[in-house]
Amino acid sequence: MRKTWWKILGAVLIIYTAIAGLLLDVPKLDILNETIRNLYFHVPMWFTMIVLFSISIYYSTRSLITKSEEDDLRCVESINVGIIFGILGIVTGAFWAKYTWGEYWSSDPKQNFAAIALLLYFAYLILRNSIDEDQKRAKISSIYNIFAFPMMVVLLFVLPRLQASLHPGNGGNPGFNSYDLDSRMRAVFYPACIGWIIIGYWIYSIRIRIRSLENKKF
Repeated sequence: MRKTWWKILGAVLIIYTAIAGLLLDVPKLDILNETIRNLYFHVPMWFTMIVLFSISIYYSTRSLITKSEEDDLRCVESINVGIIFGILGIVTGAFWAKYTWGEYWSSDPKQNFAAIALLLYFAYLILRNSIDEDQKRAKISSIYNIFAFPMMVVLLFVLPRLQASLHPGNGGNPGFNSYDLDSRMRAVFYPACIGWIIIGYWIYSIRIRIRSLENKKF
């Protein structure tokens, strides 16, 4: 039970998010209307991605120091899972944009920079797959990742704030928490963020075990 309580917690929080997120009342806002419920799913995807990419930075640094195959494996798998959540973040955002801005992709700065940030990590995977020698692959991809992470932070959190944007909290628009993220929504939003982060880490740990078993076969 000591090893599984956090998995149970993650599952319970996601179930709670799905039920409460669809059934509880939300603020009645112009344009957004009921689509504001997507906040419980869209934003946690990005938070989970950032947590997983942060884990990858830790293991990239360790890999350069220890030259450990396990550290390199943990780094790449955290990025693999992080990319999945990044894609989910873009997809949920595109559907939200369709119903609020009129288009799936409106070339909003946040959308564009988010896509570029993901491309940085797709390039990481391409770079890894282009190098055959294990130690060389681990070293070069770790160095690349250490530079890619701060670039991702700038693309997601700095540059969008310097331009006109439809996103809340960017381009002079007030953030959700300043005008419409009331106590009802916080009661779902915060558990949603915690739950999705736990689920993301759970998927990451499963992939680590699978890859470890595969490596033992060879």
